[in-house]
Amino acid sequence: MNIVYKLAIRNLKQNKRRTLVTIIGVIISVAMVTAVATLVFSFSDLMIRQTIADRGEWHVQYKDVTKEQLAAIQGDKATQTVAITRDLGYAPLEGGQNPNKPYLFIKEYDTQGFTQFQVELSKGRLPQTDKEVVISEPVATNAKVKYEIGDRLTLRIGERFEQGGDHPLDQNEPLRREDGTLTETLQHIKTKDYTVVGFIKRPVWETAWAPGYTIISYVDEKIIGANDHVNAAVVLQKIKPSLFAHAENLAKRNDIESVQYNNDLLHYYGLSKNEESYSMMYTLSAILMAVIMIGSVSLIYNAFALSDSERSRHLGMLASVGATKRQKRNSVLFEGVIIGLISIPIGILCGLAGIGITFWFMNPMIEGALWSSEKLTVIVTPLSLLIACVVSMLTIFISTYLPAIKASKVSAMDAIRQTSDVKLTAEAVKTSRFISKLFGIEAEIGLKNLKRNKRRYHAIVFSLVISIVLFLTVSFFTAGMKQSLELSREGVNYDIEVSYSNGKRIDDRLMQSIVSLDGVTEYNLIQELYKNAWVDEAYIADELQEMVKKDQSLLQDGKYPYEIKIHALNDWSLQAYAKAVGANYEQLRDPDRPAAIVMDTIHYQDVDAGKYVQTKAMYTNVGQSIELTNSYKENAEETKVNQVIVAALTDQAPMGMSPTGVGGLNMIVSERIMDQLADDEELANVQTYLHLKSTEPLRTQQEIEEIHETNLNVYNVYQSRKSEEQQILLMSVFSYGFIVLISAISIANIFNTISTGLSLRKREIAMLKSVGMTPKGFAKMTNYESIFYGVKSLLFGLPVSFVVMYLIYRAFANKFSYGFTLPWMSILSVIVAVFVIVGSAMLYSGAKVKKENIIDALKQENI
Repeated sequence: MNIVYKLAIRNLKQNKRRTLVTIIGVIISVAMVTAVATLVFSFSDLMIRQTIADRGEWHVQYKDVTKEQLAAIQGDKATQTVAITRDLGYAPLEGGQNPNKPYLFIKEYDTQGFTQFQVELSKGRLPQTDKEVVISEPVATNAKVKYEIGDRLTLRIGERFEQGGDHPLDQNEPLRREDGTLTETLQHIKTKDYTVVGFIKRPVWETAWAPGYTIISYVDEKIIGANDHVNAAVVLQKIKPSLFAHAENLAKRNDIESVQYNNDLLHYYGLSKNEESYSMMYTLSAILMAVIMIGSVSLIYNAFALSDSERSRHLGMLASVGATKRQKRNSVLFEGVIIGLISIPIGILCGLAGIGITFWFMNPMIEGALWSSEKLTVIVTPLSLLIACVVSMLTIFISTYLPAIKASKVSAMDAIRQTSDVKLTAEAVKTSRFISKLFGIEAEIGLKNLKRNKRRYHAIVFSLVISIVLFLTVSFFTAGMKQSLELSREGVNYDIEVSYSNGKRIDDRLMQSIVSLDGVTEYNLIQELYKNAWVDEAYIADELQEMVKKDQSLLQDGKYPYEIKIHALNDWSLQAYAKAVGANYEQLRDPDRPAAIVMDTIHYQDVDAGKYVQTKAMYTNVGQSIELTNSYKENAEETKVNQVIVAALTDQAPMGMSPTGVGGLNMIVSERIMDQLADDEELANVQTYLHLKSTEPLRTQQEIEEIHETNLNVYNVYQSRKSEEQQILLMSVFSYGFIVLISAISIANIFNTISTGLSLRKREIAMLKSVGMTPKGFAKMTNYESIFYGVKSLLFGLPVSFVVMYLIYRAFANKFSYGFTLPWMSILSVIVAVFVIVGSAMLYSGAKVKKENIIDALKQENI
């Protein structure tokens, strides 16, 4: 090791505080990059595992392929594994006690299929030939038909056809019947014998309203005939964007008519066939990565910039004893290498440890809520570690190289005296008289201190600005992610819907017998009535205004016809709902002045544009009236009914109410008001729906069906609700984890930067004390400096944050359409937090500086 390197190491040791501060800055930066990358990879891994557990592992599925086409799929270079599946059809379940599930649904898998589609065996073994079956447990528990291992079955298997229909019905289609009589038949029947070899848990992919209980047999590729058709579910070797085009080309070359993609799974790999989704994902990723990378570079650069003066003095001393430009440059670079070797490994370990601790706290919440079977685990990838290392090393190189270049242009004497860093011209340190008169001499001195060494002042302000931008950007990004997820989901907020297929109203006797069942935790009875209203053009939805501009014939006397859907809640449900949305419950029950809660915000999927849209259903205000008319009747004049006052506006739907589309409006009223708005004929045809939440949805469904009420439809959608609420929960965990992570790193960065800046001014502060500055005056000076730092950082940080937030909003707009709103609570939190953190850092550092001996501080050369 040559003398230059030895002197660099000695300089680092002598200036322990400066070295430690620089190392801490680099550690914080590396920890941030590592933690963010690990969080993203870990969250994606969780969602991938959860999706595979729910829906099976496959990426592409080719439907109805022949044996020759199957061979082409298996031989494709992109294929890793192929699961063969086939739906044979339905067979009548002899002795079944559930009239809503009169069939057995026979499905076949090969050995790979049992692995990929998560078939959970509860007893016995899986089928090994096409003469063996396993039966799902609900056949015994729900249909009350008992089978034993070894029993032989003779099934008459066919396809379901509705009367007059020409397409077979599948498991997603509920049973077709009217007045208790089936209106569907089994056709193309063939008889097949089976032996029961085991029992399985109810498959996750079997919908609750499916008309058949699943039983699974075995399909052997060797015995598939030339004219037989099967489905091929493919797991690919590599998941890459070209898989969609590759699958389409493979299907085209081999005359395969139908190709499906596991979009839910592929989304978590960052892929989508939809161009809008693809554009949104990559634009958001680019913006977020750019913000985090800039933040990381800034953290490391500031760590070096704060102590730039001391480093310049060391380089000047080297030059004074004959060091060349190359030797000075190598000295600085070597210093950066030493700091990098120490701080990068520690930063990576700190980032991984922080994420591990975060997941340790999060997992009990995830595991205990919404039936989630998977846990967050720390996923460390070579890519995330490589990104952290490369970014850190590159930034350290830039941060050390720039001072070396600067020092090479300055004479040795100037570098030692630091005359280029501190310039005391009158113009440079000039302050406003207003500052002195309003805040006193301490504030003026504090401001002059900042101006006389602008490099250090700018480094601290820049660090604050970066922290502000990081926090607000991540907060806005996570809020946008949650809102996008809210828009894309169906909004299922109940487990079971009960209604009559013939339009009959659910009476109190039936309702009480259902809601009193064990397991029912919440219920809501909704009565629906349709009316119309003519709405002035100025108040209609934006989408309708665009249509009207193109076609004025849609208006009549300057008004547009709206379909009004009136929903009546019982008194108990209405009272709770009114309280939740801030409406006056008594006003909603006043028959003299009919009032309603209006849902003025809706969301829907625009299939043509490929977007999820949130918009205003109609522009109105609380207290305004909407004049209702009767629904159109053939050969009848439209009549006015009544005026309804808008009691409250909301975007929150009561349990079980489905959103309306553009050109429609949902109103929620009391039963008394509905009776007043409807005539006798309409009251007789009011459709009622009972919505339930249950701790055991399948058991509750079975108990309702055992009531044996004719024409009673029971739809169990708990799987959809579970899936949607699970996604919301996991997104909330990801969002808050992300925000807490960035907040902690930003606070550490601000605290470190400010405390370091003040510590580097020991000699300056000692000089002020030596000429008579009191402890009280010193405290006032640091307080005013805190205010200057905070105000200056907010003046720059907030506008930059607004620009980045708008770019993120435009990226979301590729797939989701909703209004741009600033996160005012986050902004207010940032404003308060900046002054609190800056003040705390100043207070902490000031307390340490106060303890310094004036003479020792003035003599001190090393820090």
